[in-house]
Amino acid sequence: MASLRVFSTNHQSPLLPSSLSSKPLISLPRFVKSPSRQSPIRSVLQFNRKPELAGETPRIVVITSGKGGVGKTTTTANVGLSLARYGFSVVAIDADLGLRNLDLLLGLENRVNYTVVEVLNGDCRLDQALVRDKRWSNFELLCISKPRSKLPMGFGGKALEWLVDALKTRPEGSPDFIIIDCPAGIDAGFITAITPANEAVLVTTPDITALRDADRVTGLLECDGIRDIKMIVNRVRTDMIKGEDMMSVLDVQEMLGLSLLGVIPEDSEVIRSTNRGFPLVLNKPPTLAGLAFEQAAWRLVEQDSMKAVMVEEEPKKRGFFSFFGR
Repeated sequence: MASLRVFSTNHQSPLLPSSLSSKPLISLPRFVKSPSRQSPIRSVLQFNRKPELAGETPRIVVITSGKGGVGKTTTTANVGLSLARYGFSVVAIDADLGLRNLDLLLGLENRVNYTVVEVLNGDCRLDQALVRDKRWSNFELLCISKPRSKLPMGFGGKALEWLVDALKTRPEGSPDFIIIDCPAGIDAGFITAITPANEAVLVTTPDITALRDADRVTGLLECDGIRDIKMIVNRVRTDMIKGEDMMSVLDVQEMLGLSLLGVIPEDSEVIRSTNRGFPLVLNKPPTLAGLAFEQAAWRLVEQDSMKAVMVEEEPKKRGFFSFFGR
């Protein structure tokens, strides 16, 4: 029986706090199967520094999947707030036209008075449509439209590109990250959301329906010129992987051929945090899923990735009665 363990390829990316460093995110069998050597791989834990921002700013990242319900909006909320906690300025754009939910997950639904539609119509300024989070003032939310509202016929990728350019040139300065929460599907809303992006995070779950959609979306992103595509595997259950009832993260990575940004374990706290409008990364004490989102955000900052390694489980010890077939 084989299972999976994941490691960071950058020895300066964080994993768990020192108090939890002996508690792995995923099941930890004992021996690593490596063609070169049999010594176990260890990751260096560093929480004593701020992650180093790689690439030109602003980094425009679209979070997408193709299939609905895999955790795009949850990822946007938690990764976005993690980036803000690391000290970077973040603008999160909910590009789901007419079916927005990001404001609910962030607990900001009662503070959204204006949207991009009002900005384009000249009814308000851009800074009036931006909703600043009271917990982290360097995080701002921008919604495309109000629920059940009709969009102008001319709204599309060009309008979103204009919006991103306006954020870059605003008087208070350009944000470090512009994160776009992409709607489900591959229709006009998807095309609009990916137009201004130069990198993408593909969220999927280890089931065949999500993987088929993720593979299709990967091809569309590449056709649009987005080459920097990383993957987050969400809702991973190690007990089902051990029982061979769920594909491992390594299987998912081999099927999609994408760099691995993060692995998020199944966590019942996700539903509670969603209903409270309080993202997982703000929980004290932190949950495993919240820690995993923080790790993914760190790797996103440094343009790092994880490495999936196949490991073998330790064989069971044989006792004296084993000679008698027991």
